[in-house]
Amino acid sequence: MSAQRSPLADTLHRLDGKSYGMYKQITGQYRFGPVTLIVDRVQVDPFASPSKVRVRVDRADAGFPADLTTTRLDRVAASDYLLRVGNAVIRRHHGRAINLGHPGQEVLERTNVIIDDAGFEARLLVNLPARGRRILGHQAADTVTGDVIDLARAMFLYADIDGDALRAHVQLLRDQTELQNRLGEEDLLGFVGNGSILPRRSGDSDRPMDAEAAVPFRSPTSLERTFDLESGRSVTGMAIPRGVTVIVGGGYHGKSTILRALERGVYPHIADDGREWVITEPSATAIRAEDGRAVTGDDISPFINNLPSGTDTRFFSTTNASGSTSQAANLVEAVEASARTLLIDEDTSATNFMIRDERMRALIPSNREPITPFVERVRPLLGERGVSTVLVAGGSSAFFEVADLIIAMDAYVPADVTEEAHELVGVDPADLTRDERSGDDVFGDPPARIPTADALKPAAKTKGAKAKGLDLIQFGKSFIDLAAVSQLVDPEQTNGVAEALEYMATIFDGSTSVVEALDEIEQMLDAQGIDGLTGHRRHPGHVARPRPQEMAAALNRYRGLRLVE
Repeated sequence: MSAQRSPLADTLHRLDGKSYGMYKQITGQYRFGPVTLIVDRVQVDPFASPSKVRVRVDRADAGFPADLTTTRLDRVAASDYLLRVGNAVIRRHHGRAINLGHPGQEVLERTNVIIDDAGFEARLLVNLPARGRRILGHQAADTVTGDVIDLARAMFLYADIDGDALRAHVQLLRDQTELQNRLGEEDLLGFVGNGSILPRRSGDSDRPMDAEAAVPFRSPTSLERTFDLESGRSVTGMAIPRGVTVIVGGGYHGKSTILRALERGVYPHIADDGREWVITEPSATAIRAEDGRAVTGDDISPFINNLPSGTDTRFFSTTNASGSTSQAANLVEAVEASARTLLIDEDTSATNFMIRDERMRALIPSNREPITPFVERVRPLLGERGVSTVLVAGGSSAFFEVADLIIAMDAYVPADVTEEAHELVGVDPADLTRDERSGDDVFGDPPARIPTADALKPAAKTKGAKAKGLDLIQFGKSFIDLAAVSQLVDPEQTNGVAEALEYMATIFDGSTSVVEALDEIEQMLDAQGIDGLTGHRRHPGHVARPRPQEMAAALNRYRGLRLVE
């Protein structure tokens, strides 16, 4: 649509051919019928970050049903739906001039689209056009007073959207949240719905494999459960109980695929993703070996002790962790961040951290080996700390003796082989709890890790935390590598983690622990929403809410972290 006649359009036309810096004149608020347009910040030159623009429509003008936009949960769902509507409009009509953010398969709480008591708001990034460093005012008028206003109307006038599709989107999130809550009530850690399409199109795509090529998931009869939800919907699938679960099978038969689905199942998914009924308890955390990461003040003594160097592993620090040391650190940090389930794939694990076979024990006596493998700690971890484990194993039967449930994948079809596997290794299921409590606690009650008051304050004249894509945060002059943090699913979440680090910097005072800081942020987010994390900046850019587990992961990988000793 061409520019609407308005004072803003007149200004942009007059600026045609002028120096780019004169765009700053358009900062301010403008009214276009039911749409209010606010230009918060204008980019300083054509190559700088895009201009920040908001559009709002009052609730009365928008005309949305109150029953879909009143509760916190419904607003998250409706905002996500409208974000996707806006993206479709942009792809069809506006190319790259307007950026609303690019949601993936998960439904996340974001700053991109906000629904509040007053109305509906979208936060846009707009590239103001130029030729060289000269303003293209006529084109800018078409974009800002034409395309942007059309976009706001397409998103926020209920008469112009598919109301049935919106209602279905909201109801799906309600149902997924109810089922996730039911898992905790019924002592389950995960659920995989029958008919789910778990494989993805390719290694670099999160879209589901074409239904014709994929094998729909089907639960073994022994694990099948049906949940009747308040909406009237019934879902049937495989229920995974709390405890120790081992997933086995040949290569390329779907072991890692189901584990990846459970990793993503901590988030709700959109309809037709194929994993919308893969639901995992919300604190489940994937851990792996991570050679080279920094570790600061972790108590890894349940796994690594009596080092030849004499290093105290109850308060262990290194700038270059080995595979086994890094996996031990990742595990204890996940538990510190309140993870109640660990998700582990042997393919990305350090072998000497996971198991130690009989021949190796015979060759290297226990008193000469500082590593106690995870297979000897998985049941005490469950008994003492209440932490369950889901483990993919393809090369060793070592975990059969300590597993409550063993699932075999055959051409993406699961089977419950627990009884058969226990018979193979001579285990009586009634004896599985024998190692969960054996005198003194293995894990004990480690002391709280308390960062120093200046732990997250970069050197003077350096910037704070800034996300650089999905896997990297620049913090001052340091970089935090998050490539091994596999449950970050969107670069906007990484933006959220960077904002969380900035927020933590205001919390740490030399007496506040890591756990207390994470709890404070979670309580703030629950009370204020995602805008609370960004300091209620009028236009914070595009930020998605991260979990406390990913916030902790970034903090723990920051090489400048210092703790009170």
